[in-house]
Amino acid sequence: MLNRKALFIREHVGFMKLSDTYDILDPETKEELGIAKEKPGAFFHVLRLLLNKRLLPTKVFVYEGNNPEDESKLLFSIRRGFTLFRSRVNICDAAGNVVGWLKSKAFSLGGAFFVFDASGNEVASVKGDWKGWNFRFTDKSQNEIGTITKKWAGIGKELFTSADNYIISLSREPEPAKAILLLAAGLAVDTIYKEN
Repeated sequence: MLNRKALFIREHVGFMKLSDTYDILDPETKEELGIAKEKPGAFFHVLRLLLNKRLLPTKVFVYEGNNPEDESKLLFSIRRGFTLFRSRVNICDAAGNVVGWLKSKAFSLGGAFFVFDASGNEVASVKGDWKGWNFRFTDKSQNEIGTITKKWAGIGKELFTSADNYIISLSREPEPAKAILLLAAGLAVDTIYKEN
């Protein structure tokens, strides 16, 4: 899954969801490649009834295949602590080691954040359009290295649910270490930064 240039992300629809699940598919064949499941913990799960979930800690686990209970298939996780303004989001490998992190920009129309590797080197900048629906990955020289594009799911789903579909596309096949960071950044747009 990490050697692909494009992935289709489909959020599961649910009524009064307190946590999210996302299918990770091949954009052309719709073959299921993986699954991302948010697991905030029991206490924070309940606290989401009272507070905006963007303020609370959360963890999103990304698995190869379609079984989020099979820990042997865990690829990486995205973890955020309590936050008020600018959040730091850690990206951890299957063993729980931090392999990179995301840091939101203070002020940005449409949303923006930086992607760093474990050594603190900037890998990419992610910036949304004015609507916050489409995003661009750029390197330090401002060259586009990928995009996140919202895919419309039909008027009923768009009006009556918060479930989103989008495609993460990279300009070229990334090396595995960078692929984890860019896929995590793509998932974080919805799971961490935009989801209410």
